[in-house]
Amino acid sequence: MPELRKDPVVERWVIIATERARRPMDFAPEVIQSRGAEGCPFCPGHEDRTPPEVYRSGGSEDGPWTVRVVPNKFPALHGDGGEVHAAGEGIYDRIDGVGVHEVVIESPDHFAGLGTLPVAHVGEVLVAYRERLIALRKDPRLEYVLIFKNHGVQAGASLEHPHSQLISTPILPELISEELEGALRYFRMKERCVWCDIVRQERRNRSRLVLEDESFVAIAPYASRFPYETWVLPTAHRSSFESLLPDEVDALARLLRELVARLGRLFADPPYNFALHTAPLRDTDPEHFHWHLELMPKLTRLAGFELGTGFFINPTPPEDAARFLRLAEAGAGATPA
Repeated sequence: MPELRKDPVVERWVIIATERARRPMDFAPEVIQSRGAEGCPFCPGHEDRTPPEVYRSGGSEDGPWTVRVVPNKFPALHGDGGEVHAAGEGIYDRIDGVGVHEVVIESPDHFAGLGTLPVAHVGEVLVAYRERLIALRKDPRLEYVLIFKNHGVQAGASLEHPHSQLISTPILPELISEELEGALRYFRMKERCVWCDIVRQERRNRSRLVLEDESFVAIAPYASRFPYETWVLPTAHRSSFESLLPDEVDALARLLRELVARLGRLFADPPYNFALHTAPLRDTDPEHFHWHLELMPKLTRLAGFELGTGFFINPTPPEDAARFLRLAEAGAGATPA
């Protein structure tokens, strides 16, 4: 029988449509013709086709590189200008579009992916995220940085070269505000972090646990919005991603690589998005918040009911999704749950 499940953080209801339950082979993502590396602005030798880089790893200033971070050539927000100005027009409010929009070029290899790169290379991508968060914290105009990835055309990627992005904003995004408020309600009621409780319960229950090691877990959330949605969380309480320790980078890289590889095995490299939810720049250590990465394969499409109500309909119970991910052929990654 279908169920309505409630997310314990933001109190969002999701319909788990068990009568529509679908197995991995029932999802057939559209095949997109590769455009190849020719003319790609992110490939080696084309560095002059991007704005000057703000971060580089793996080589000298003009030599080979492993990861590059460059300003987006067509930014959603601009970092130019001075103070942020807000204004009103009757009942309407507006604020200067001040912010930073950058592209993290994850590899020189045009055809690489997070599920195929060496673990150490994935670790360098994660270090680039951390270093850019630390650097942007110094700009007092900025309140939040969202790091996200669009993989595949259906997920919103305009270039196939492996890359992710970050956008910083002068205000807190609505979804982050909802998480902060929901987590604070829970903390005031129980004096515990809600995500810490989720990690403990899922490690005990194990039906929605996908991968785990001593430092990180991957789980199919109880009120999953999308088929095979998976969250990655540190097992110890950590509010900000910037707190990632050097000896944790390898463990997180190994788990994330294995998770993406298993999705690739199940769905032949499906389109997906991920978003890294970390603490706001001006409050980097709230005791009620726990950083986490939300990975969302694009296996279904939102339609009229979802857009008209705000409900999500998920045809794959998270328990089934976790089981199929656990059964996916294991690579050299984290320990299956």
